[in-house]
Amino acid sequence: MILDMTWLQAMVLGLVQGLTEFLPISSSAHLRIVSGVFFGHDTGASFTAVTQLGTEAAVLLYFARDIGRLVVAWFRGFREPAVRKTLDYRMAWYVIVGTIPVGILGLLFKDQVRSGARNLYLIATMLIVFGLVMAAAEYFGSKRRTVKELTLRDGIVMGSAQALALIPGVSRSGGTISAGLFLGLTREAAARYSFLLAIPAVVASGLFSLPDAFEPAEEGLLQASGPQLLVATLVAFAVGYASIAWLLRYVANHTIYLFVGYRIALGVLVLVLLTTTGLQAT
Repeated sequence: MILDMTWLQAMVLGLVQGLTEFLPISSSAHLRIVSGVFFGHDTGASFTAVTQLGTEAAVLLYFARDIGRLVVAWFRGFREPAVRKTLDYRMAWYVIVGTIPVGILGLLFKDQVRSGARNLYLIATMLIVFGLVMAAAEYFGSKRRTVKELTLRDGIVMGSAQALALIPGVSRSGGTISAGLFLGLTREAAARYSFLLAIPAVVASGLFSLPDAFEPAEEGLLQASGPQLLVATLVAFAVGYASIAWLLRYVANHTIYLFVGYRIALGVLVLVLLTTTGLQAT
């Protein structure tokens, strides 16, 4: 039985995507939880991937100048040796290299990510466990190194951490920011690189999943129409743009313990609902 998504559901889920994509609390987990708790059915991984195109468009717009500099420096570096010593040239390569782990693992475990990994027991557990990882990163990280001190090793480690976000509940930004803090980066440096690192992987994932989003939904999943998917993506873009600026300001002056507490509380709440109500885990 195919379940048609309503316009209200599409707009709510677009809002959730925009609010949670850049915060270290896992947007895919929130879409799965909100759709399961309030709408009774999952939207599927393809809906999540496509609406992420809206939030990634927000990143492209917000960091347009930075991205432009990186692209120009990367191309110039092939013919101008002096450019290869600049931060922009190195950063471009760090983003490329850091994207490789999530690209490989995303292709290898595509089917698992779209099915078993969306189990609410797993998501709730990951919210709690990775919340504790984030707390440890905040507590033990020296937070002394700026974005100018990024190295290839940092790019590889943070790129590998980003790959963990294939599991809903981990959080792409949570993984990369935590890895950055463990490596001694400031919160702001870790967050800025996290945004840039996400662009190739999330855009590729969204475009790759676009055809699947218009295929008939699997049994028990909510099916969004083309216009609904477009509206949800536009809502995610508008809200996501605002959340980027907020997060960069916040992490520059505050710890990430607020997100840690929220993750643990939400994870515990979902586990309680699973064991005391009729909420379905799959």
